[in-house]
Amino acid sequence: MKVSKLAENLIGSEIIKIGNQVNELKSQGKQIANLTIGDLNSNIYPIPTLLKEEITKAYENNFTNYPPANGLLSLRKSVSNDIKNRWNLDYNENQILIAAGSRPLIYACFKTIVDEEEKVVYPLPSWNNNHYAYLTSANKIEVETTPENNFLPTAEDLKMHLKGAVLLALCSPLNPTGTMFTKKQLSEICELVLSENKSRGENEKPLYVMYDQIYSNLTFGEEHFNPVSLFPEMAEFTIFIDGISKCLAATGVRVGWSFGPELIIKKMTALLTHVGAWAPKPEQKAVGNFYENKQNVDNFVDNFKAKIEESLKVLHAGIQNLKNQNFEVDSIVPMGALYLTIKLDYIGKYLPDGTEIKNSTDLVFYLINEAGIALVPFSAFGNSVEKPWFRASVGGLSLEEIKNMIPRLEKALNILV
Repeated sequence: MKVSKLAENLIGSEIIKIGNQVNELKSQGKQIANLTIGDLNSNIYPIPTLLKEEITKAYENNFTNYPPANGLLSLRKSVSNDIKNRWNLDYNENQILIAAGSRPLIYACFKTIVDEEEKVVYPLPSWNNNHYAYLTSANKIEVETTPENNFLPTAEDLKMHLKGAVLLALCSPLNPTGTMFTKKQLSEICELVLSENKSRGENEKPLYVMYDQIYSNLTFGEEHFNPVSLFPEMAEFTIFIDGISKCLAATGVRVGWSFGPELIIKKMTALLTHVGAWAPKPEQKAVGNFYENKQNVDNFVDNFKAKIEESLKVLHAGIQNLKNQNFEVDSIVPMGALYLTIKLDYIGKYLPDGTEIKNSTDLVFYLINEAGIALVPFSAFGNSVEKPWFRASVGGLSLEEIKNMIPRLEKALNILV
């Protein structure tokens, strides 16, 4: 049966492939520490009680018909007030678009800005930009980053690639690494973007920045920076991606928002009317009520992120302890989000039976089967399978489960030669 060229050449998610293996083993009764999915165990990390009550109330009050295409006005006003109070960013309700989480907003941003074969620039590793570039038939420019810069791009990395580009996709705190831009790093990138746009004619499409800050409330003693706060003139070129999925442990509630130049937001809204990607009306009503009081968000986030930070610190300490025992491992101090970046330099090693670990995917499935530990290789985020770096997401595990998996990891690595 023939399908479209787009469908024929779509690449499946490596994370889902790993997740399927984990689920199959779990169905057979095997205990797996699943560090793959960027999700949360809702029994360990439930959504705020008040938000749950507001959702229930909205259903009881029959807020069950279509919402406006750009989202409930009450929610857009609450978001406008929150980003003003939280980041001192001035965006009115007409510059805000609500959708069912961040994914449709990212897709709409790409489709609104990028024409076929136009240049889109993004760093590696990064989440899903390769797929969105494919879906828009973009000319993707993938920029390799280094652990020395916390796997975030520098102006030096990017400057040779921005000429003629129409979209630069950035994320901080970064999925998959949990690292964040410093003020200096992001400022230098913004200066590049502004300089590039000044060099273009008035009829040329500018270089836009899609700034994904979905994890911006989940930071551990680090200050979150954004382009527009650093350079107000970046407002003309910056489209933000944000929402409740991560900061309120509400990945399944599906309420996200984008804000930026009014023309771009209007075009994104028009595009999504044909996709039907709006967030459910009861959830929109509830989130709008919850966000009316900044303290509701802050009280929940402070407690929630303290637990996430503790889990990340325990996992980081466990990896560093193995490093101190001369295991070929390392990890980067967690700065934000749900993730720890782990280096397992065992590609090219052998099992006792002579089987070679040829690449990061081999190591992932070896650890699933031998240690009951599931990680995501950076190859799922655009890097080569030869890279020995992995994402560990702690949101699905209890602190005790994380502590218990470290000895299993040590035992599994110890038999590789």
